[in-house]
Amino acid sequence: MNFTLLHTDSRARAGILQTDHGAIETPIFMPVGTQGSVKAVEQRELHELGAQIILGNTYHLYLRPGCEVLRSMGGLHAFMHWEKPILTDSGGYQVFSLSELRKISRDGVTFKSHLDGSSHFFSPKSVMDIERIIGSDIMMVLDECTPYPCEPAYARKSNDMTVRWAVECLSHTRQSSPLYGHSQALFAIVQGSVYKDIRAESADALTAREFDGYAVGGLAVGEPAEIMYDITEFTTARLPVNKPRYLMGVGTPENILESIERGIDMFDCVMPTRNGRNAMLFTSRGRMNMKNARWKTDPLPPDEACACYTCTTFSRAYLRHLFQVSEILALQLASIHNLTFYLWLAREARKHILTDTFAQWKKEMLYMFQQAHA
Repeated sequence: MNFTLLHTDSRARAGILQTDHGAIETPIFMPVGTQGSVKAVEQRELHELGAQIILGNTYHLYLRPGCEVLRSMGGLHAFMHWEKPILTDSGGYQVFSLSELRKISRDGVTFKSHLDGSSHFFSPKSVMDIERIIGSDIMMVLDECTPYPCEPAYARKSNDMTVRWAVECLSHTRQSSPLYGHSQALFAIVQGSVYKDIRAESADALTAREFDGYAVGGLAVGEPAEIMYDITEFTTARLPVNKPRYLMGVGTPENILESIERGIDMFDCVMPTRNGRNAMLFTSRGRMNMKNARWKTDPLPPDEACACYTCTTFSRAYLRHLFQVSEILALQLASIHNLTFYLWLAREARKHILTDTFAQWKKEMLYMFQQAHA
């Protein structure tokens, strides 16, 4: 993997991340395909939308379909017929989200499966082995995503463990090889909750090692947005200029623009597809609840400024009707539109960074978002 920083507009960055499965133009939004599928969206549609990279989740893929199936099928790319890059989370978010089903020790995390209660142990080494079998282009180290609020003592203890696990992951990958003929990069994850001194310790310890990229984790877990922005800006200032920066699990269109301005290159979030399945559209004029009665006889497209299949083909009235009668097509059309919007937002941000007009464009976009439909 190779990252080239092409241009900066203040702290906002435009670059190219080259992988064996293709180039990724940053800033980039990465649709989430937790279980080898972006919910309600076909791989063919992802190509048509211009998705350059998607995510898979190590914990979920380990449980289903399992390592044996993935290895016999030649890895996740071949299994799901996706020729572009894939990034895999390590399961660290499940340490946070499945807190009632896991036990953390110095050596790793013991999970009780949310499916059948069976016990499974994830160590830094075993997670790297699983991600080798998945065959993702970008692997994430095992970490703990701390909750908010979080006491300083717990945040420091957790981060010390996360750094130690990251070093073990790096060491193990250097002693193993990819399985399917393409290279795999490894990203470390900076933790430390909302405490700048712990974030600094984490970033300094991880950047002292040669990881291929660096993620900012442990944010967007309940803290106020302004704290998230402050910690993001503080952390990116301590990360290498020549390595990609990934803000995990973020977020709203506003979050993404604010974080691009603070030096982030890569984003992922379930929000476009999850909100879409619940009738919420993200548009150039703000959010729209497609179950609202005001759209009952509205002949206009959901977003007049959008050129996606949903908006060039169907009316607000028809989309509302599909949600009212619980048609599966509603979930697909709303997800297609929301992903189109997020991918467009990242492309537009890149365009304006390259022309040194990002700050003014961002200001105009945030104003437009505030003019939301009821």
